Amino acid sequence: MAVYIALGSNLGNREGNLRRALELLREQGIRPVRVAPFVETKPYGVTDQPDFLNTVAAVETDLEPLDLLHALLATERQMGRVRLRHWGERNIDLDLLLYDDRCLDTAELVLPHRDMQNRDFVLQPLAALAPDTVHPVLGKTVAELWQDLRRRTKDAAAPGTDAPSAGTGTPAP
Repeated sequence: MAVYIALGSNLGNREGNLRRALELLREQGIRPVRVAPFVETKPYGVTDQPDFLNTVAAVETDLEPLDLLHALLATERQMGRVRLRHWGERNIDLDLLLYDDRCLDTAELVLPHRDMQNRDFVLQPLAALAPDTVHPVLGKTVAELWQDLRRRTKDAAAPGTDAPSAGTGTPAP
């Protein structure tokens, strides 16, 4: 089973927050089997906040997608996450990206994760971890989606400037 979770933090000890979230997931029977290198990225959507540290984990779980989502939200609450504004600062953010090739569209959960193909902080670590995984709706591999996003970002950069940085790698746990 191929289940991928995105992890991000831009408050406090960002690396410590990501590592703690992985520990808490293990305690709930959600077993990270591989974790991508950590990457530092600029905020998405709301830019007046600190940079993020992000990664993606491939996990094994017996939980169904909605139950897994509830476990992720419970982990965020256990770590003290407070939602002050949409796309705002957070000590931890856990998102269910892909659950095999399942597609869901409910009020609570959309799979694959909505808009993941436009988020460098998702695609960069996911491409490092699972480049050949195919997006079940778009029919492209993660590596292809990452290349497309990098090309679009570069093309969107103003003349005479560089495209926004995709981040730098940091060793994963």
